[in-house]
Amino acid sequence: MTAAAGEDAVATVERFFAALEAGDTELLASIYTPEARIWHNDASGEQGVEDNLKVLRGLHTVVSGLRYDIARRFPMEGGIVQQHTLRGTLPDGSEVAMPAAMFLYVDGGRVTRIEEYLDSAQAAPIRAARKALMQGASS
Repeated sequence: MTAAAGEDAVATVERFFAALEAGDTELLASIYTPEARIWHNDASGEQGVEDNLKVLRGLHTVVSGLRYDIARRFPMEGGIVQQHTLRGTLPDGSEVAMPAAMFLYVDGGRVTRIEEYLDSAQAAPIRAARKALMQGASS
C-alpha cells in the first residue's frame, strides 16, 4: 500500500467511526460502497449495507454515549486493521465494554468490506437490552 493510499484509508476509517459514534447512518451509507459486505465471526454470516445499517440503528437505541476506544489502528494491504473497545451505557444504567478487532477494506475513500471479530458473549448484554426494549414496545 502506498503512503497516500494508507493515509486515504485512515481518513476514511476515521470518518466511518465518527459517523458510527454519532449514529449518522446516512453518512455511513455514503461511506460504504453499495455492494459492501460486512462479515461477523458470530456465525450470522455476511450482511449487505442496509442490513448492517439496521443493526447499527438498533445499537444506538440501546447504547447511549456510544464510543470506540481505539487501542491500535494500522494500515494493511487494501485497508486498515483496528482493535478497539465499544463502550457506552445500557438503558438500565450499566456500562458496556465490548473488545473487538476489525479489518476494514477501503477503496477510493469508501469501505468495501468489513470483517469483525468479537467475543459474542461480550455482546450478550447489548442483545438482551435490545430484546427487552423491543418487547416493551410491543406490549
